[in-house]
Amino acid sequence: PQSFPELKNDTFLRAAWGEETDYTPVWCMRQAGRYLPEFRETRAAQDFFSTCRSPEACCELTLQPLRRFPLDAAIIFSDILVVPQALGMEVTMVPGKGPSFPEPLREERDLERLRDPAAVASELGYVFQAITLTRQKLAGRVPLIGFAGAPWTLMTYMIEGGSSSTMAQAKRWLYQRPQASHQLLRILTDALVPYLIGQVVAGAQALQLFESHAGHLGPQLFNMFALPYIRDVAKRVKAGLQEAGLAPVPMIIFAKDGHFALEELAQSGYEVVGLDWTVAPRKARKLVGKTVTLQGNLDPCALYASEEEIGRLVQQMLDDFGPQRYIANLGHGLYPDMDPEHVGAFVDAVHRHSRLLRKN
Repeated sequence: PQSFPELKNDTFLRAAWGEETDYTPVWCMRQAGRYLPEFRETRAAQDFFSTCRSPEACCELTLQPLRRFPLDAAIIFSDILVVPQALGMEVTMVPGKGPSFPEPLREERDLERLRDPAAVASELGYVFQAITLTRQKLAGRVPLIGFAGAPWTLMTYMIEGGSSSTMAQAKRWLYQRPQASHQLLRILTDALVPYLIGQVVAGAQALQLFESHAGHLGPQLFNMFALPYIRDVAKRVKAGLQEAGLAPVPMIIFAKDGHFALEELAQSGYEVVGLDWTVAPRKARKLVGKTVTLQGNLDPCALYASEEEIGRLVQQMLDDFGPQRYIANLGHGLYPDMDPEHVGAFVDAVHRHSRLLRKN
């Protein structure tokens, strides 16, 4: 591994490992996003996936929110769909519509089109370069988070061919082609493991797995087609890091709308369980017990409120989560029309109120 500048603020990592912290660390999903005018300016020059393939652009976008706000972690600018791309699928980003796969998986035999998952990491060298460059440029200010999409969520995009409100085509596979579904989920898992390990080799100090489409599965389908692979990713990444002689990094699982599986997720091998805003923090804490850190979960739309009201909502959230084993975040990513000033108010309120909480 490379030698990087010494880390000056490890509050986020300490909270992730369940160690005591002086205040509650905070970062935001999609903190490098279109709500920042400087992000829109940097991104205007090239299309989305070209940006993802430019280590310099990814580094700049990752650092932008840290110039504005005293966030406690950076998350590399990239996209979960670089993995299906590396497996040989064409993906474009259609402005105003989102991701689009011109030739989604329709039949079982379409799985034969996919590249060998073992080759995926070598296709994604540009992500590793972006991580290494960003880690250097961060100069030890805060830790850098790497990430990937979980197998089921990637499968939905590959079959639906884009966003969907029902995921009916992907779920049709689960019911009509359970064997082929498991085969695809195994291919994705086999691709994700070396990809995530590669991110740590490149300099990522924590990893988040996004199961963004958990909510489309009920408990039965989730336990059959999502959870086993979520577990497998954590287990194999940890074993791989150990085999490579690398120090372990904390891993975060964020299963959006997966409230029905909180207990299972807390026992799936991740140090941190991310919550969306539909989950009551005190209930979540009861379900997951004391051995994991929770992350979340302010409704992103709360940032439309006045700065005063944001302060009040943050105070309530911190009171509910309690001072330790907790990382503050939103319950989903920032939206493009949000006011950066209000994001700053959120970050400041977390720091201010969490210090007060510890005093009292």
